[in-house]
Amino acid sequence: MDRFDTMRLFVRIVERRSFTLAATDLDLPRSTVTQAIKRLEARLGVRLLQRTTRHVSPTLDGEAYHRRCVSILADVEDAEAAFVDARPAGLLRVDVHGTLARHFVLPSLPEFLARYPALKIHVGEGDRWVDLVREGVDCVLRVGDLSDSTMVGRRIAWLDEVTCASPGYLERHGGMPSSPDDLDGHEAIGFLSTSTGGTLPLEFVVGDDVRHVTLPSTVTVTGAETNLTLARLGLGLIQVPRYHVAADLAAGTLVEVLKAFPPTPSPVSLLYPHNRQLSPRVRVFIDWLAATFARHAGEGVRPI
Repeated sequence: MDRFDTMRLFVRIVERRSFTLAATDLDLPRSTVTQAIKRLEARLGVRLLQRTTRHVSPTLDGEAYHRRCVSILADVEDAEAAFVDARPAGLLRVDVHGTLARHFVLPSLPEFLARYPALKIHVGEGDRWVDLVREGVDCVLRVGDLSDSTMVGRRIAWLDEVTCASPGYLERHGGMPSSPDDLDGHEAIGFLSTSTGGTLPLEFVVGDDVRHVTLPSTVTVTGAETNLTLARLGLGLIQVPRYHVAADLAAGTLVEVLKAFPPTPSPVSLLYPHNRQLSPRVRVFIDWLAATFARHAGEGVRPI
């Protein structure tokens, strides 16, 4: 293992806080990782890592060395990328919004892997906050406004949103409302924010203003599929991306409500750590995903 490989290994251990997880990420035997770090500490004459039974953390010298390693490795990757047509290879770890992935990403994934046969991909699914560095994730695909300053985001599309309900629900609540002012007596299926835990209000564009309306909820949810299923069962109004309910609207199992007062569109973004140099595998994934969403323009998707 040369010095650059040892630096990469050390950086991964600090990120993952674990010799075992770093060894798994880099496809190395655990014993090789341990010996490489011992030799590195012996060569530098300092202790870089503090080991406990539960995790590994850098010492003060280790933190300083980690910062230098990150900078040096970024410079090396930039220099090589400028002169070498590097083919993406290795394991790409992504975390995706499940509903979005099943509709747009997964159907085209065989095409991506055929284009880059040296790549392997791990797809995690969720809508929670992810510590990309600590969990060893390369990038995440999310919907909505995100303000985490530790990550860099590339916005790749906007999703048109729609307010809808089942025909049975509308019959029980006096028919179709004509404006947001007519929503007294209505209910929403309460969708809980993963960041605050509070119920998200309904949103309507009225002229040049955006109006927020909080309706009572008999049922609250955290999952997109559960939200949609309960709307079909007539338990309340929901606001979701249009692509997610296109089949229901066409079949009449759901009806669009307050079409003249749509919610604002939701951004779709890919996020990655701001202090990590983008590897070739992450670059090609981001570009491919942007092109994938662009192919769905007009289906409730507005590519950027």
